[in-house]
Amino acid sequence: MSFRTDRFGSAEVVPFPRRTPGARVFDSANGLPVLIILHQESSTPGRVGNALRALGHRLDIRRPRFGDPLPETLDQHAGAVVFGGPMSANDSDDYIRREIDWIEIPLREQRPFLGICLGAQMLAMQLGARVAPHADALTQIGYYPIRPTAAGHALCPAWPAQVYHWHREGFELPVGTELLAEGDDFPVQAFRAGNAFGVQFHPDVTYAMMHRWTTRGYDGFSAPGARQRHHHFADRAVYDAAERAWLDHFMNGWLARRPVLAQAAE
Repeated sequence: MSFRTDRFGSAEVVPFPRRTPGARVFDSANGLPVLIILHQESSTPGRVGNALRALGHRLDIRRPRFGDPLPETLDQHAGAVVFGGPMSANDSDDYIRREIDWIEIPLREQRPFLGICLGAQMLAMQLGARVAPHADALTQIGYYPIRPTAAGHALCPAWPAQVYHWHREGFELPVGTELLAEGDDFPVQAFRAGNAFGVQFHPDVTYAMMHRWTTRGYDGFSAPGARQRHHHFADRAVYDAAERAWLDHFMNGWLARRPVLAQAAE
């Protein structure tokens, strides 16, 4: 199924709230876990998981690839995050198809949803956009610049100049959604569809994860456009602090978008 709509395009951009030191997100979401969807046995939610725990949320980690079911509603979750992986949103595997179809639920229920890399591509595909490799077979493996749009600045002002990537495919901007950040070789870097967000880059990557990825994924360094391993760590020293600060601000504001449901009259 595909949850396509043009209602997102006319939505007003409401800035994420500024975070008061020591404050947590609104009470209606406190205590609820955040659904975490991972794609490999060794995958972790990394820095995103750390940010969510710091906001007081437990993590409900599921791996549909290995048989974990996905909930039929997000009433018992503060939000959902679908992470990346080496697979493609175009793969015919059953769990890939099921995950893409499942994204209809947070969209319909207007719950906070975040897709990271593969997760963003799945969101784009659910909304009817095409996911495909670059026409010149270029990749983004390492740090690359992004440019927030006016809508991106309005939502969250302090975007990093460069962010960490690891992907071979990109996606079109889905019809009726809002572009938040753009890039050169892969133009769509971040977008919004109501309370759902997709980012092509990896704000979740910790220092330990970068070591693991650049050791196990060394074959990717020969791909056109890829940065060599030593550049990953040199660039991290320059750009990581800004990316981390952006993520902390983003996660707090993202969860604050959970709608307050009216209580049924007794």
